[in-house]
Amino acid sequence: MHGQSRKMTKNEIKYIQSLSDKKNRDTEKKFVVEGPKMVEELLKSDFHVEKIWGTDETFNTDSNIHFEKISVADMARISHLKTPSTLLALVHKPENISLTNKDEWTIVLDGIQDPGNLGTIIRIADWFGIAQIVASLDTADCFNSKVVQSTMGGIFRVKILYTDLEEYLGTTKMPIYGALLDGENVFQLKEKKKGILVIGNESKGIRPNIQSFIQKPITIPRIGQAESLNAAVATGIIVGQLTL
Repeated sequence: MHGQSRKMTKNEIKYIQSLSDKKNRDTEKKFVVEGPKMVEELLKSDFHVEKIWGTDETFNTDSNIHFEKISVADMARISHLKTPSTLLALVHKPENISLTNKDEWTIVLDGIQDPGNLGTIIRIADWFGIAQIVASLDTADCFNSKVVQSTMGGIFRVKILYTDLEEYLGTTKMPIYGALLDGENVFQLKEKKKGILVIGNESKGIRPNIQSFIQKPITIPRIGQAESLNAAVATGIIVGQLTL
């Protein structure tokens, strides 16, 4: 039991609130994780947890992690979610992310803007055992609270590297697939060698300079009347076909 809740200071509240801004997350190299399920997943990972605040005094945590009981009102002040949860953790962002170049799949994201889409794509990668994602520098921040929540724990298992895509794709020896409108039917691919799958921006698709690196254009054939598919949905369909 952790006893009475402590009233958080204005500075503490302001600091946690400030991490809803990407600029501050980048400067501080920290982000927040909220909710019992997400914190449980977090504690199974090798991410460095600085502190956990909670409204539930029965929460059991590793004795090395500083836990503090706070009021429901203070949790509402520091939460980055519309509906505050019972737990919030302050976590260090992973540093020096290195990708493996061995024979496995990598998803490359060219300008994915929507946090919900990014979170879902990370969750899809986690489901299909894809351990790494390479994202363009203008892709949404994976440590945005909405992204973190929608990964359902995938953020702690999938490595995400933000880098210059031309540089990355120009040096790889892996086959490069790309989701394009005029590609080969993904359901009829005869050869599925492990490699890189490029997914483009929600409205503009893959940029022309990145398209030039694609060796194997693939598409999901349209049967109905929908104008387009959501980027995360398309990723799920293609990854399911390529990996199984």
